[in-house]
Amino acid sequence: MQQTTDLYLRRLCRSLTANGVAQVGYSHLAAVLPPRYAGLPWGISLVFRLSTAVVDEILTVKDTPSPTFSYFQHYRAVNAFLDQQTLWLCTMLERRGYRALPVPASQSVKDMGPYSGIFPHKTAAVLAGLGWIGKSALFVSPEFGPRVRLATVLTDMPLPVAHNRVPNGCHGCRACADACPAGAISGQDYQPGAPRSTLLDPQACSEHMKRAYRDIGRGAVCGICMAVCPYGKQRPALQDKPVATGRTQTE
Repeated sequence: MQQTTDLYLRRLCRSLTANGVAQVGYSHLAAVLPPRYAGLPWGISLVFRLSTAVVDEILTVKDTPSPTFSYFQHYRAVNAFLDQQTLWLCTMLERRGYRALPVPASQSVKDMGPYSGIFPHKTAAVLAGLGWIGKSALFVSPEFGPRVRLATVLTDMPLPVAHNRVPNGCHGCRACADACPAGAISGQDYQPGAPRSTLLDPQACSEHMKRAYRDIGRGAVCGICMAVCPYGKQRPALQDKPVATGRTQTE
């Protein structure tokens, strides 16, 4: 039965990566899920690699780093794409008799707290061994840096979890904190279990975007901390092959 399940998962991953998803990872989330999702203890993480040209424009279009209309449009399009992929993935899992719930790619939900979604994608992605949480409070992929968007599917389908945590690579670097125009990034290293406020003041970030970038998507995006990250600038070429159990990537 497990072999059949693993083959089915590999087929699903091949379809996702063929559609443009860069990485897929699996995690067991029972210890970190809100009680309302206790019956869906496994997570499937989808990582989408953002356009290099679009993100680099944040650094070059003006004298100082600034969000662009191209980035705003790209951000919205990628979120919509990821939501379509998680919808398809949930449909395929339910056809096999499992329950599955797509977590929206980017959506704040008031009853989950200010500036929070129903479940943090980066928590699932870190537990899947896909990267770490950076000083910017963004998820950082060793391959792509923070130049990614994430989506998550919660399910009761048992998954082949890898348990391969990626070490934090931000030690000694302050690029994101020094570049943040809102002064919202503390520059501290992430500590497991620490609240987001130790890294980022989300209210300061949001208010600055709404005030300074009102002409670009009504201040809904910034992206400066993402664009300046050294990991995002390395951009290595990847091979079209699985790289670890429960973790695949492709170009």
